[in-house]
Amino acid sequence: MIGTPKAVPVDALLFDLGGVIVEIDFGRAFAHWAGRAGIEAAALQARFRMDDFYARHEIGRIDAAGYFASLRQSLCIDLADGEFESGWQSIFVQEVPGIRPVLQAAAKRWPLYLFSNTNVSHHRYWSSQYADVLALFQRIFVSNELGKRKPDPVAFHAVAQAIDVPPERILFFDDTPSNVEGALAVGMQAVHVKSLADTERAIARLCDTPPG
Repeated sequence: MIGTPKAVPVDALLFDLGGVIVEIDFGRAFAHWAGRAGIEAAALQARFRMDDFYARHEIGRIDAAGYFASLRQSLCIDLADGEFESGWQSIFVQEVPGIRPVLQAAAKRWPLYLFSNTNVSHHRYWSSQYADVLALFQRIFVSNELGKRKPDPVAFHAVAQAIDVPPERILFFDDTPSNVEGALAVGMQAVHVKSLADTERAIARLCDTPPG
């Protein structure tokens, strides 16, 4: 596990969304688009890149229509925006089984925050679809509103400043190694989440640590 367990006392828990709170499967989008375009999903998956258009979409520099226009070029398929949108939303599978009681228990001891690299379309969808579990978080930060995304150090500093907690007293959970490394680089404590067990173990260790 990438992380810094028990470095200093923790005053806040900061969570990623996809892969930590909600299961994500991009294969569902490729399957949807491929079915509409009449080609193999594997071909779309091979062409798909988290490229500059993807990044610009996540920091609000281009809208959904602009991003879908880029997908028509990069994926070599000619679908209407509505078809792209339907497939795009389908990547959200379900709440990670077992995560809600973990968050409910943690929320009794620490304030919970969420920081997601996301776009307006996705944000609109998951904030409604998973409203119950998201109600456990005191504040939700999204890259398309911040204009910054993980693992940019400026993004992590912006979140720390907004919640008024020093980075070193924040424990961050993310399933992407580069985001975990980015958090560590600004002084946060961080956990690379590969399964629910990683989140559970990290919080259990905190519960065994006397408050500072």
